[in-house]
Amino acid sequence: MSATSNRFERQSQLVPTDRLAEVTATVIGVGAIGRQVALQLASIGTPRIQLIDFDSVDLSNTTTQGYRKHEVGWAKPFATSQAISEIDPTIEVIRLEDRFRPRQEIGNAVFCCVDSITVRTAIWRSVQSRVGFWADGRMLGEVLRVLAVTDRESEAYYASTLFAASEAQQGTCTSRSTIYAASIAAGIMVHQFTRWLRDIPTDADTSVNLLSGEWTVRDTP
Repeated sequence: MSATSNRFERQSQLVPTDRLAEVTATVIGVGAIGRQVALQLASIGTPRIQLIDFDSVDLSNTTTQGYRKHEVGWAKPFATSQAISEIDPTIEVIRLEDRFRPRQEIGNAVFCCVDSITVRTAIWRSVQSRVGFWADGRMLGEVLRVLAVTDRESEAYYASTLFAASEAQQGTCTSRSTIYAASIAAGIMVHQFTRWLRDIPTDADTSVNLLSGEWTVRDTP
């Protein structure tokens, strides 16, 4: 057995390699959740990963986002691309060290990991007609929410979760954050992605309150 085959042996019944080979995954926002999403996508063998973020690594990111001390000062897409190459150097990484802009090319699977409802809404309106899979990860402290869009019903439901910035809960995912909460949110997003790859219905809305131990899953009506 080749080294490549051996690497994917244990996930072979869970992640279809033929479908995965057709994917270019775009991760918008390579912070707490986004970095973990990118590394998990690399680990399962996503062949092309696009990273979009304008920010640089600061010292607090070594605690809450999993960046390493020597990466402080680096652009987040660059630092994450280096980590991806350590997992699998054959993965094609496209870096955009900039804010997301509507004219940018994106992949057929998009993971939205930004912490502003206004930005999230603008991105969605720009890309909704161009993607086959969309996942939105939201986090405040130990409360997580993951929304997935794969069809008309989930698209309509997702639109109902977008609201005016004035209605948003005070604070952002960067104001109260832990690496373990970000990793769980990322794992749920990548899980929904693999369900889509397997043609299994995705969960439109998953909410997890780690402190209270509450887990709520909602399908579309």
